[in-house]
Order: sequence, then structure tokens, then C-alpha cells
Amino acid sequence: MLIAFQGEIGAFSEEAVRALVPGAEPVPQPSFEAVFEAVTEARVDYALIPIENSLFGSVHINYDLLEAHALWIAGEINLRIRHHLMAVPGATLDGLREVHSHPQALGQCRTYLRTHLPRAQAIPAYDTAGAARMVARRGEPHLAAIASERAAAEYGLVVLAPGIESNHQNYTRFLLLTRSPEAVPPGLPDAPAKTSIVYSLHHNVPGGLFKSLAVFALRDIDLFKIESRPLVGSPGQYLFYLDLAGAHTDAPVQRALDHLREISATLKVLGSYPGGRTVG
Repeated sequence: MLIAFQGEIGAFSEEAVRALVPGAEPVPQPSFEAVFEAVTEARVDYALIPIENSLFGSVHINYDLLEAHALWIAGEINLRIRHHLMAVPGATLDGLREVHSHPQALGQCRTYLRTHLPRAQAIPAYDTAGAARMVARRGEPHLAAIASERAAAEYGLVVLAPGIESNHQNYTRFLLLTRSPEAVPPGLPDAPAKTSIVYSLHHNVPGGLFKSLAVFALRDIDLFKIESRPLVGSPGQYLFYLDLAGAHTDAPVQRALDHLREISATLKVLGSYPGGRTVG
């Protein structure tokens, strides 16, 4: 079973793959676009993507890619993220001048960087583990990376400061994607179902957003999250992403979605899946 993820070996996404589907083979990809393409083109069986972090918010590019691709959300997992500052053996905190990592990781550790490494430049990289690999390959003691403990071990780096995230309640939610609702891997948690949708409203309809949310309130359906993204090519209009309680096949949810179709311009069900467990 092949599962694509963005980044290098040692990335938090790889850790999430192994936690959600034990025994699967994680397949590194250089970008989120490449992850979606790999599963869409059937070069892998599934994909795992981060969708939001408890400290730094949503991964907006993945919301846009979910809307653009015909994939199905089959599962989720919440992973505790522990960021470690690492460098080559012999490096010291006082000697660091550059800290490389993914922009999300840099944002999650900005308090530590500002307080303890004010002279070091924070430099974005495409991946936490990729930053660790680069630091190991260059072998320069003024360079550091922020990545996982596994990445430090994988690339022979020394952890100079463990757990440097600004808040230790640091969790990232990952979504498992597949090409078909029927192609769900065995062994996923048996938990109450969640459904994710994306929709757009007719332009300039007074109270349109309120009415769209009311279709769920009228049927006592809980909403977990709402996210808005600009509708490309239509300035001032938006796509709305909702996570709600229940499967799309449940009668109350079906009626709510039928009602929503009547008052929305577009509607797409992104998936129904078991609520994910938290690990780490």
C-alpha cells in the first residue's frame, strides 16, 4: 500500500502516514501539487495531506487543491507536533546564523527564535525534513534546521533544543485521500462519521451565508469548522468549506445537502470519514 506525502523521509507527514495506516509505504513527493497528482494518476494508492495546525491555522493551498481534484477524503488523524532545533555535531546555539524549516514550522516556533536566536535568520524551506537533510549535507556549524526527532536521527544531526514550539498544544490534522469512496484502507478507526463539503453561493443574495448554514441548524447537525477561500476568477466571491457531523448518506445530512443545493451555486461533497484519533 503506497501513500504519498509532501516532504522527505523524517517529515511529520511521514510520521502521520505510519500512525494512521501501519504497514503502508510512505512515498515522498516534492510539493502538495505532486502529492495530489500522484494519487490522481494512480501512481500511489492514497495520499496524506496536512489541512490545519492548532497554532498556525489552515494549510490554504490544500483547501484549494481539494476543490480542484476529484478525490475523496477517507480518513483523518491528529498528530502532536514536537519541533526540535538541530545542527551538525559540534554546532552551538551561539554560533547559529541561519535556521531553515517549512514556513509553518518557523511560524510555530517564532517565539523561541525571537527570544533565543535573535541574530539568526529564519529561512523558509519546502519541508522540515528536507531542511534537516540540507543542513546535514552542507555540514556548516552556523546552519540549523527545525524538524522532527526522527529527522535528526535520519540525517545524523544533533538536537540543540527540543520542543521549541511556541505552545505545546501543537497538533496538525491530516486528511487521507483516495480516488474512490469504495477504496478505503482497512483498519481505520470506527468513530462517528464526519463529512466535508465545499460550496459557493449565488452572487449578491442577501443573507446567503446565513441561509446556507441554517440548513444544518434546522436539522440539529453540528458544524465543526467553516473555512472560506476566494473563488478564482470571481472577485468578491468565495468558496466555503464545511466540516459537519454525520455521513453524507445519513437521512438528516442528505436532506440538509439537498436543501443547500437549492440555494447554492455549486456544491461538492469532499468525503465522509471516521473522526480521527489523536496520537503523540
